[in-house]
Amino acid sequence: MPEHTVKSYEEELSLLDTKISRMGGLAEHNLAQAFDALQRRDARQAELVIVADHAIDVLERDVEEQVIEIIARRQPMANDLRHVIGALRITSDLERIGDLAKNIGKRAAAIAEVSHPKPVISGLSQMAELALKQLKMVLDAYAERDAELALKVWRDDQKIDATYNSLFRELLTYMMEDPRNIGLSTHLLFGAKNLERVGDHTTNIAETVFYLVRGEAISDDRPKGEDTTMARLAEHG
Repeated sequence: MPEHTVKSYEEELSLLDTKISRMGGLAEHNLAQAFDALQRRDARQAELVIVADHAIDVLERDVEEQVIEIIARRQPMANDLRHVIGALRITSDLERIGDLAKNIGKRAAAIAEVSHPKPVISGLSQMAELALKQLKMVLDAYAERDAELALKVWRDDQKIDATYNSLFRELLTYMMEDPRNIGLSTHLLFGAKNLERVGDHTTNIAETVFYLVRGEAISDDRPKGEDTTMARLAEHG
């Protein structure tokens, strides 16, 4: 991005990036802590994640107010306009990722005293690792204005989708084997769906970063892993 002759304007744009970095860091931390609470059946940690989401919401409102002020006072054009609008879009996706982490925290609190089947937790762990890796990469892509890295994140989302579909089938089998497993499996299923949705929002951010850097949208269709009819229905449950 070119430097501006007005130093205060440059500082305003830099502050915008700082807030997004802080917001992204909080989203990463909350997501990791939420899954850790689920994995370790830690109700107290789950509650801390739920409370911590408020800080992300506050930052989102702060960024929105700053963007409105920049547009009103600076009337940005071209690259600068992409910068501020891109920041607004990214904060919206980060806020949703924060909400999804909070949702996982709620699931963790609800089943904290129930033992989890090890194979399923292993599958959830793989999903969480992929989601966190993708989120970190896309935040790095934004900070470094790296369109190629953003494109890699965008293409790799199908890995999360594929893991989700495999885990869905496993949970469905677990429920069919014993109806007593249905309650636990339902919570784990929606925890997995939240992780899959984190991947979708990370992909949204990757598209925004690519447009911010290149000034054009990614031309290919968004890659998606093979979905099942039941998995699609689960999204609306």
